[in-house]
Amino acid sequence: MNATAPDDAPRDLVGIGIGPFNLSLAALADPLAGLDAVFYDQRPAFHWHPGLLIEGARVQVPFLADLVTLADPSSPYSFLSHLRATDRLFPFYFAEQFHIRRAEYDAYCRWVAESLPSLRFHHQVDAVRWNPERGLFEVDYTQLDAEGEAEALGRTHARNVVLGVGTEPDVPDPLRPLVDAPGAPVLHAADYLDHREALLAAGHVTVIGTGQSGAEIFLDLLRHRPAGRERLHWLGRSEAFAPMEYSKLGLEHFTPDYTRYFHGLAEPVRDRLVAAQWQLHKGIDAATAADIHDELYRRTLDGGWPDTVLTPGVHVRTAGRVATTRVELHLEHAEQKTRSRLTTDAVVLATGYRERPLGRVLAGLDPYMRRDSRERPRVDDRFRLLLDPCVSGSVYVQNAETHTHGVGAPDLGLAAWRSATILNDLTGQEPYPLPGRTAFTTFGLEQGRPQIPSARRPVALTPLVDGV
Repeated sequence: MNATAPDDAPRDLVGIGIGPFNLSLAALADPLAGLDAVFYDQRPAFHWHPGLLIEGARVQVPFLADLVTLADPSSPYSFLSHLRATDRLFPFYFAEQFHIRRAEYDAYCRWVAESLPSLRFHHQVDAVRWNPERGLFEVDYTQLDAEGEAEALGRTHARNVVLGVGTEPDVPDPLRPLVDAPGAPVLHAADYLDHREALLAAGHVTVIGTGQSGAEIFLDLLRHRPAGRERLHWLGRSEAFAPMEYSKLGLEHFTPDYTRYFHGLAEPVRDRLVAAQWQLHKGIDAATAADIHDELYRRTLDGGWPDTVLTPGVHVRTAGRVATTRVELHLEHAEQKTRSRLTTDAVVLATGYRERPLGRVLAGLDPYMRRDSRERPRVDDRFRLLLDPCVSGSVYVQNAETHTHGVGAPDLGLAAWRSATILNDLTGQEPYPLPGRTAFTTFGLEQGRPQIPSARRPVALTPLVDGV
């Protein structure tokens, strides 16, 4: 393995991870003269939840919630610019679709990623440290070859770092030993399309999880299995197959106004609210729920009921293999306090995602980090980790701050606003003016004007060199 020489010319910003949120930041940073930024990701290219790009599945936010529009509608990296570049603007106009397909959003993001010179795929970030002598962050990475094997080691110095490492599949403990093990397939929804043909061929399939992903997977399986022989179970812990809160006033929980309000609450209140607000982002889209009911109803027209069982309020206590070819689930109903067993040929875990732990990458910064009572990183109103004052640079986070900023942290609709907030703070200027008010709801009794984070003092930016 080769070792590349350290890059002694410090970057203004190093991004770790290239998901939609850091891609948004890179797109909005691109036109800022003098801002030297680079973004690393170990994957070979951008892809957004490829295992869940089910035919017909739609993004649950309007197309205006693209990477840039809500901060800069004139950006060349908007979704409408993508449509124009691909000669699809008029067809989209006549389609009158406010919510686009997931596959279309993925194609749009890949188009943006292919246009940005600041992105470095095949680069795995290994560690971030603070160098007090130089007053810079050291970012160590491994450059990977086309097969994903280590090819060279490198180091970049940075004045600031932004973490956008995203989330990872959340697998319930009782089923963790069975995932990817030989025998009957037990997989997370993130890998659904890779195993779809095997699932369609399985004798009996159980979907666990009553959110949007579980609904989409159940519907897809239902539509492609023979009437009267569907052999599908759909189970989940929530008390009902509940609709997602999608009223216009309810959606104001995904505004900068609410984010600022939430950030100002006491830690115990924030924790209680995050748990109570699950229906704002973990329910089922009303159209998907209607499609499921319509499909089930259609299958009763010739008499009889479809061979399906839909039961909420159930959790898996334990699970194991039966003769290596089947899976036995030990179930408990929360309200009845009854228990049962279910034997199935395949299990799809639509059990959601959790924030990816930051410890591996940020272990070198642990002595400088400030934490809350539950040992989570504290994050200020500008999305910066609270670090010891001796650290002059900033570490920004994207989608790792639900505990401090609320349910809007993973929402695509706040991506451009958060990116603009970070860039305003980073540059000490205001390249992207932030809105003064974003909701009709006044959250809390204080009626004053929302406090928009002001930019910090201007920083010296390294001039860009042609070809770099």
